[in-house]
Amino acid sequence: MTTLLYERLQDAFREFGWTRIPEVVDHHAEEAAKHNISYLEFLDKLLQEELLSKRERFIRMKTRVAHLPFHKKLDQFDFSFQPSIDERRIRELAALRFLAHRENLIFLGPPGVGKTHLAVAIALEAIKQRYTVYFTTAHELVETLQQAHQNNTIRQKIKVFTKPNLLIIDEIGYRKMEDAAAHFFFQIVSERYETGSIILTSNKSYGAWGEIFGDAVLATAILDRLLHHSTTINIKGESYRIKEKKKAGFFRPEGSEDKPE
Repeated sequence: MTTLLYERLQDAFREFGWTRIPEVVDHHAEEAAKHNISYLEFLDKLLQEELLSKRERFIRMKTRVAHLPFHKKLDQFDFSFQPSIDERRIRELAALRFLAHRENLIFLGPPGVGKTHLAVAIALEAIKQRYTVYFTTAHELVETLQQAHQNNTIRQKIKVFTKPNLLIIDEIGYRKMEDAAAHFFFQIVSERYETGSIILTSNKSYGAWGEIFGDAVLATAILDRLLHHSTTINIKGESYRIKEKKKAGFFRPEGSEDKPE
């Protein structure tokens, strides 16, 4: 390849915004010459490399802006430890038909049973399929809304929670919401109703949501919109964190205290 041709190609790559092809063009050119690869096949190999690189950059960027607390996939979930979960049902949900239909998904269960892991795993699948995702805990959501209300930026902040294709609200029920925050929460749920999906995790049954929002009527209105098009997964089982502590020897069966010799 002549110097002039090489420089022209590099200029073209920059103009198109291609980043992967400049790294691999020499290798593929050598392979094409060595194996007598056709021009079209050579071009296809270069473009596929660029498309794959672009997709990987997109996923990294969308994952970063999603604010996920960790990156755990569905294959890392120990279904054998939680027999109350139907693995086939979870994998069907991970196919994202609920997201395409703008439906909601609620995981209920005690702390530590894997609700957040499942929510994050499905979020990662959604990002791979080019959906926009935003993750927040209920505590962070309340603090953000209260601060925005004080700063007169509540409308702009609510848009942050209504714009993504998928909004994940983790840990509903660990603290009671003040009146203003509860009404803003209702507003977010209402604006997303039939326009965007929500994944929500909670340690409280639906019957206790009146206590969370401090108003049984408001809780009913929220649940009415959340549950109209939704799937609820109830998880009953032991905490993974307690399981790990037992493995490490921090928990002992009753009556197994050390006895003096």
